[in-house]
Amino acid sequence: MNSTFESDKDNLRYAEYVLGLLDADARAAVAHEVETSPEAAAAVALWQRHFTPLAMEVTDVAPPAHVWAGIRRRLAFDAAPPSPAAARTGSSIWDSLGLWRWIGVGATAVAACLLVITVTRPLAPPTAAHASVLMVSTIAGDNGVAGWTATMDIDRSELLVVPASPANVATDRNTQLWLIPAGGAPISVGVFPPGDPKRFHLDKDLLDRLGPTAALAVSLEPVGGSPTGQPTGPVIAKGAIRAA
Repeated sequence: MNSTFESDKDNLRYAEYVLGLLDADARAAVAHEVETSPEAAAAVALWQRHFTPLAMEVTDVAPPAHVWAGIRRRLAFDAAPPSPAAARTGSSIWDSLGLWRWIGVGATAVAACLLVITVTRPLAPPTAAHASVLMVSTIAGDNGVAGWTATMDIDRSELLVVPASPANVATDRNTQLWLIPAGGAPISVGVFPPGDPKRFHLDKDLLDRLGPTAALAVSLEPVGGSPTGQPTGPVIAKGAIRAA
């Protein structure tokens, strides 16, 4: 049985996996754990629920073109080194490259501490009145690499699909998610961007068909989705549904 320290380390890795902070080897290792371990899949699904809604609420803001030039000028990235005399007479502490480097190191350390606090802080146990029924699926290619993970919140009638190691998709193709009931034809859940999280609302027909005998699959379709209501392109990933 894992010690508390080992459990905390694993929990931190799963949080870093969801945030995209791991290098390629560590990310591949966690993706394999998600595929083979229900406990790892459930932990990653919980962190996805915790972090992804925050990320989806943030919109991209492009800074003005002069901002980066001003930063480089203030940090003296493009300037010749000043002479010792000029440094003593004309420089300000706020123009010190060393100062800004230390501030950057300090900010990184603070961010790391905040992540550790978030991971290790005990979470309040959910009350029975607000308990959610969760199901998860690791949607992987034939090579076993997880392309996406999906979390289904039955009480909220929601499905959240999050990229893990998504396949490269041509610009004239869309990725489409399908629910495949046992012995039944695929049912479209919807089109989603392969490299971004996507939240789907599940209607009653889809909710009634979720369960451990069903599966999720991703196919490549024309822009806008399948024109026939059934997969027309290659199925590039699939995964069974299981309780979290």
